[in-house]
Amino acid sequence: MEADGFMSRHLMSAETPGGNGGVAGASAGAEIRWLGGRIWGVSDGIVGSLSPRIGVESELQTVQVRGPPEPSGTPEPDYEGLPQGVSTSTHMLAGAVAGIMEHCLMYPIDCVKTRMQSLQPEPAARYRNVMDALWRIMRTEGVWRPMRGLNVTATGAGPAHALYFACYEKLKKTLGDAIHPGANSHLANGAAGCVATLLHDAAMNPAEVVKQRMQMYNSPYRRVLDCMAAVWRKEGAGAFYRSYTTQLTMNVPFQALHFMTYEYLQEALNPHRQYNPGSHMVSGALAGAIAAAATTPLDVCKTLLNTQESVALHSPSSGGGHISGLAHAFRTVYRLGGVPAYFKGVQARIIYQMPSTAISWSVYEFFKYVITKHHHEKRMRERNAEK
Repeated sequence: MEADGFMSRHLMSAETPGGNGGVAGASAGAEIRWLGGRIWGVSDGIVGSLSPRIGVESELQTVQVRGPPEPSGTPEPDYEGLPQGVSTSTHMLAGAVAGIMEHCLMYPIDCVKTRMQSLQPEPAARYRNVMDALWRIMRTEGVWRPMRGLNVTATGAGPAHALYFACYEKLKKTLGDAIHPGANSHLANGAAGCVATLLHDAAMNPAEVVKQRMQMYNSPYRRVLDCMAAVWRKEGAGAFYRSYTTQLTMNVPFQALHFMTYEYLQEALNPHRQYNPGSHMVSGALAGAIAAAATTPLDVCKTLLNTQESVALHSPSSGGGHISGLAHAFRTVYRLGGVPAYFKGVQARIIYQMPSTAISWSVYEFFKYVITKHHHEKRMRERNAEK
């Protein structure tokens, strides 16, 4: 099947009355092909250098969607099956771009979330809601204050999300074929998400420590390197991974619930797994909101471990030492605020996670679609040139 014919069928299906949402979504992806074309001047060389063509990649093939035949008599390609054997570099590049965009766009809300999770904030740092916090931070501390620490977050998010999505896609397919061949397996999705989280958090945890210390009210750090040097000098290298076990304790159930909910909603909203931006965005947002609300208590403990708030550390029962583990953090949170303290910042967390996961999945699916179609069309041109 020729690439031009492939594109024209997308456009024709969008104009056919009575077309379903999956077909319309596929045509919408085709219509933004021009944007992908502008990206290749920069990213084609990156993709080529990242992809050593592990072993012998299987040929790209199109797969027919199961369902009623199209009126034109031409089969509609399955987005998930478009490239049989997508290279790992495709998932890594799409994941890295998605992670950086997600964290950069939502960073001001993340700053507010960190502030609102403070157990005993100073009077000037007590906020009524997310918008009140944003307004007061910008008015009293400067317009760019909510963005402090963004550079270290973007630096960590790229490799962390590249590993995250590449591992998830590989394990989802491998475990899915073993558990429930030929069909979606929620168990495989959840397990793949858990393993992917181990790699993601290992790469992201040091950046989280630095970021959250710079986000706190009256933080003494203005530059990332100053913060890193101070933490290393005063608390040692272990401080960058002090919250790692708590991060995993939070993120493993978060990501398992997140991926299972996303894949379940995709089955309901996008059963043929076409490229459908609307379904990816809605599924991502709902999956993020549900997972965020359920794991807020663990996120509060993680924030306490990362920031080591002075009020908590210098209280009589804490002994003046560092809060060193999840159990210690749980006890400290309860002692300082009772059960409600475990849900401090839940509103900001949900407001952060809903658009964050929607952006992440939308950007990831878009770049995966564009990159794999580009490879497919390039392969077809090479094949036609050889004839």
